[in-house]
Amino acid sequence: MIKRLLFFVYLFVSTILVGQQTYYSDVDLTKTGLALKSALATKIINTHTNKLDYTPDIWTASKITDANLTNANQVILFYGWENATDGDATNDLYRDNTLQDTGNGQTFRWNREHVYSKSLANPLLATDDPGPGTDAHNLRPADRTRNSQRNNFKFGEGSGTPSGFSSVTYSGPSGPNTNAWFPGDEWKGDVARIVMYMYLRYGNQCLPTGVGVGNNALTPDDMIDLFLKWNVEDPVSDVEKARNTYHGNTSITTAQGNRNPFIDNPYLATRIWGGDSAQDLWGIYTSSDTEAPTTPTNVVASNQATTSMTLTWTASTDNVGVTGYNVYVNNVLTSQTANTTISVTNLVPNTSYAFTIEAKDLINNKSAKSTVINSSTLQDSQAPTVPANIVASNISGTTFKATWSASTDDTAVTGYDIFVDATFKATTTDLNYTVTGLANSTTYTITVLAKDAANNKSAQSTGVNVTTTDGASNGVTELFISEYVEPDGGSNKAIEIVNLTSASFNLAGYSIKKQSNGGSWVDDLPLNKTDYLVNASTTSILPNEVFVIIHGDNNNATLTSNADLVVPNNSAAPYKFGSPLNFNGNDPVGLFKNGILIDIVGESGNSSKHIEDITLRRKSTISGPKVTYDPNEWDVLAKNTFDGIGSHTATLSLEKIDNTLFRLYPNPVNGATLNIVNPTSTKINELRIFTINGKQVISIQNPSSSVTIKDISSGIYIVKFISNKGTSIKKLIKN
Repeated sequence: MIKRLLFFVYLFVSTILVGQQTYYSDVDLTKTGLALKSALATKIINTHTNKLDYTPDIWTASKITDANLTNANQVILFYGWENATDGDATNDLYRDNTLQDTGNGQTFRWNREHVYSKSLANPLLATDDPGPGTDAHNLRPADRTRNSQRNNFKFGEGSGTPSGFSSVTYSGPSGPNTNAWFPGDEWKGDVARIVMYMYLRYGNQCLPTGVGVGNNALTPDDMIDLFLKWNVEDPVSDVEKARNTYHGNTSITTAQGNRNPFIDNPYLATRIWGGDSAQDLWGIYTSSDTEAPTTPTNVVASNQATTSMTLTWTASTDNVGVTGYNVYVNNVLTSQTANTTISVTNLVPNTSYAFTIEAKDLINNKSAKSTVINSSTLQDSQAPTVPANIVASNISGTTFKATWSASTDDTAVTGYDIFVDATFKATTTDLNYTVTGLANSTTYTITVLAKDAANNKSAQSTGVNVTTTDGASNGVTELFISEYVEPDGGSNKAIEIVNLTSASFNLAGYSIKKQSNGGSWVDDLPLNKTDYLVNASTTSILPNEVFVIIHGDNNNATLTSNADLVVPNNSAAPYKFGSPLNFNGNDPVGLFKNGILIDIVGESGNSSKHIEDITLRRKSTISGPKVTYDPNEWDVLAKNTFDGIGSHTATLSLEKIDNTLFRLYPNPVNGATLNIVNPTSTKINELRIFTINGKQVISIQNPSSSVTIKDISSGIYIVKFISNKGTSIKKLIKN
């Protein structure tokens, strides 16, 4: 067997050396999986010797690489399919190559489509410097209108012509049910091979999951099944081959010098990521072994649980060697393994399943599927654990916010029921709930229980008593804008609104608008616009909380995690391109109440770029709105500063403060442990630590007499204790 295998490898390597293109002569094409991926990535990175300018290089190259093969004066339009006979120019396959889009809104023009959308990459694909945003392998001529329709939507499954959006939905620019974009049967293979190239060339900046709707459970990295499927279904076109030949020619000034390996041989994707076999244009893989492994036998199911069980089987044999097994659940491929045992998870309790196993070899020859075996999961009869650490905060005369620690379950916790004075109030999947409609100066008891999908319920938690305030005003009477983020390019834009009053403010009636180029107020966006809210139950802003509005094309984790309202990048009015969150430094932004301006960022009527490439944060001494912009009320921070979003420094100082309750030592602190002195034995519900700019870095529920601070860097911090007797604030120095 060893001699036979060595002989096969010798023949295999010899065949590769004959069949491969010269470009890959220094790449070990006998590798598989991530080793082959790494080798090809090194090759295309090292040979990318000429980084093109977006203008004019890409225009010049596109007219040649994407020329109509029967008319060199025309370019082939990506997403096009019709020969200009139906009266709809947006779906034309060809366009005069002189009709370049100059940015003045002309119809029937063509521009440069980033197949891996600029804003979906992280960081985004900038076009101002030669690099990822100007990579010609990712840029294809497209009708400007159809390019705009695709916008930044992810790709999704469909069929037929690229007539628009597919039936596949995801949580995207238009909310949780955003339709994905289908490029058309004519173009889906091109899309797949471009995405594969961008993933190899730029790594995690261009993850396949970032640009497509699919599953990566069956691949060793971030590649998804969608692009593997498209790579198989849509063969390489002559245009793709011509583009590769052009850009591999190092003597051309507008050529990059590197190639797209998946155009040269789509089967390379199969070698790396698996799945069904794509074209082997070199003929060096699929022709070297045509014998499939034997069918797996003796499949047995054991260790049945509520959502999982174990499968084992007898190993298959092969003339060369078995490399793995495909596991099918109800005839759907769900997992792969190189072993003869696997734990199948994510099943439904008390449900019968049919299992089959399929063996495969290095060349992706597959055996017949094993005989079907049936087995059932156990019934779920165990309740989740009781929720713990119930804490009330943001208490006003009529509301408070309750938070708690997550429960655990043998299957999964699906929600929590909230009770006030033993009466059912609501159900939530979150670990917090805002109780509203209460009376002033009244004590309420809140309890919480956890439940699972089988409706097994835990006992209710220990009751926590919460007394509302007397509703008296703290002198602050209105919401106002607390932060404005305008980055140096891209869509990481945000507006933060703060409530420093002693009462909750209903979002109804509040909105924001922008002054387009300092002109009239446009695009009135209600803060309670349900389909844009991250959580539809967010109907009010509690005392000392903020409300964050962001642009849907943002790619910053801080903005996304703190967002309450996300404005998608729609192509249609009234919020076209994410307006009013698409302000550009010369668009003052206003907060309105019942249509009347109450606060503003930027000088009204000023069309200059006076608030461009900047983050503005309201000073902690400001406690109300103003209808005229006063720069002295704002701290000016560097562009692309996002760390203050989600909290406001003034909220640290507007509660009932008793700084005699607690002390800290040592202070300054040199080590990893901070000790708390609590002379009155007051129960501490929560400890929070903020940077001097108001960014929360630590939050601990029910802290003990010492806390670990090893993960925060040296600097000055604000420590906030929240207890039933009030709030205590201390300054901390970490050396």
